[in-house]
Amino acid sequence: MYVSSQIEIEATKRRVTVRIGNTTIAESTRAQRMTEGDLPVRHYLPSEDVMMEMLEPSETITHCPYKGDARYWNVTVEGSEFKDMVWSYSTPLEEVSAIAGLLCFYDERVSLEVGE
Repeated sequence: MYVSSQIEIEATKRRVTVRIGNTTIAESTRAQRMTEGDLPVRHYLPSEDVMMEMLEPSETITHCPYKGDARYWNVTVEGSEFKDMVWSYSTPLEEVSAIAGLLCFYDERVSLEVGE
């Protein structure tokens, strides 16, 4: 789905796997792939494909003029807490409604693999 000159969202059936260390936190073949200008490509995953028991809501909320308000979660793996590692737009702006309620991880802080 083409959203604007800045943002493009497309469904992908490629397997997206997210790990911290040796622990798999998420695995999905139902991700939405987002490109946004010069920013890194992001993969938004359904909560059903994420180990939600490892996530705890954070108090952090940010605002993006193109997507809306994002809420964050901390991730605990093997006794270590990783702050604000995951975010989601529960009610994004209409133009990016395809990512509503989906979860996104900071690729720079996790191992994120996209299969064939």
